[in-house]
Amino acid sequence: MPTIAHWLSAARLRTLPLALSSILCGATLASFRDALRWDVLVLTALTTILLQVLSNFANDYGDSQHGADNADRIGPSRAVQAGNITAAEMKKAVIITAILAFISGCSLLYISGLHLDLQGFFFLVLGIAAIAAAIRYTAGKDPYGYKGLGDFFVFLFFGLVGVLGSSFLYDLAMPSALEVLPAICIGAWSAGVLNLNNMRDRVPDEAAGKITLAVRFGAVNAKKYHQALILTGICSLLLFVLFHELSWTSLLPLLSFPLFLKHINKVRLTTEDKALDPELKKLALSTFLMSLLLFVAALLAT
Repeated sequence: MPTIAHWLSAARLRTLPLALSSILCGATLASFRDALRWDVLVLTALTTILLQVLSNFANDYGDSQHGADNADRIGPSRAVQAGNITAAEMKKAVIITAILAFISGCSLLYISGLHLDLQGFFFLVLGIAAIAAAIRYTAGKDPYGYKGLGDFFVFLFFGLVGVLGSSFLYDLAMPSALEVLPAICIGAWSAGVLNLNNMRDRVPDEAAGKITLAVRFGAVNAKKYHQALILTGICSLLLFVLFHELSWTSLLPLLSFPLFLKHINKVRLTTEDKALDPELKKLALSTFLMSLLLFVAALLAT
């Protein structure tokens, strides 16, 4: 019988700050437009947390079914792999969490003022796509995470959809070209977290037939790709700060830059895959810190 501790471990709570980074960034853009609504922020955060937990449950279930979670895995032990939760119990949890995410998402669309018109239908489909993407990363007969497509979908849903989509729900205003920059930033750093995970597990993943970009690139090029992702995020945010009409508070998110530069150097010098594991948490928390500083900057500027 799984305990609460087992379920919390399977939910991987350490991944939640990264998921909430896109929501904070979307709220920041709304705040700059004087459109921030706390009810939308709370429901957006709740929906995002449910989607992230859904993804983690589905990942635990899917990797155990496809053999990627085995004795050779370097990262933290998974619930199904360790026998703490059975595959049937995890599958049921995936279904329940997907239903809860759908209900929360529909509630979010309702309070945002979207109706059953073209816009409303588009966001409904987008929400269903997010649920499907969370499940199909490693679960199912043909998971896209095993084809090296995980980075693209993380960039899409954590970055462009997560930031711009959540920002739109505050006042139903289409994003400007400038607002795409922080979305690119969050998307690139989120893809960086996934790439770290894949670099750490590169050898066992390849043996299990999980062909991630880290497997395709190899150890050296995967590090170069990682550096490109982090630098893309830094440059995107810097351009946003420079071209957005803000007060001195715009300098606040730049305080996080030393963390990312230190991270790049740490990854570059790492020679053992296992040593990359602590950097996942550091990059996720650094991304959340930057989003929080940007959000505070927006509140102080209004």
